[in-house]
Amino acid sequence: MDSAEYERKIAARFATFDQDGSGYIDREDFSTAAKAVLAEFAVAARSDRGQAVFAGAEAFWQGMAGIADVDGDQRVSREEFVTGAAKRLRDNPHRFAEIARPFLRAVIAAADSDGLGATPEATARVLRVLGTPEELAAPVAAALDEDGDGRITEDEILAAFAGYCGVAAPDA
Repeated sequence: MDSAEYERKIAARFATFDQDGSGYIDREDFSTAAKAVLAEFAVAARSDRGQAVFAGAEAFWQGMAGIADVDGDQRVSREEFVTGAAKRLRDNPHRFAEIARPFLRAVIAAADSDGLGATPEATARVLRVLGTPEELAAPVAAALDEDGDGRITEDEILAAFAGYCGVAAPDA
């Protein structure tokens, strides 16, 4: 992967987290993502599932800030993301996925209408509300169902998230 391709992928990762387009990733971006998921699946914020999504979003934000907010201003700039988070993503994408686990687990529960796991259709809805382009959401969600059972498990989502975040460096 050349340097331009790597930069493009890192910029896409940053934009995914920067929900409001402010140029920074902050706690509000994670709260916005949580609210969008809850609204999409008509889950009440004060319900157990709703509270789990908000708690997961907060844990994810704390993990992100812990690895990337170098100057301690409670927001992650693109530069901090590229030099801090992206390097850590590249070095250990599975560890980063673990930071996301509480949020991803709660989102799966919010999207799971029958307790059997999220369907590819529900997962596509999650991806769309979190900013995945319409034309990519369904094919990406379908690909997450690695075992083809019509349900997407936490392990399948964590593996995919680790892969998504684990962008190889240009010189790798």
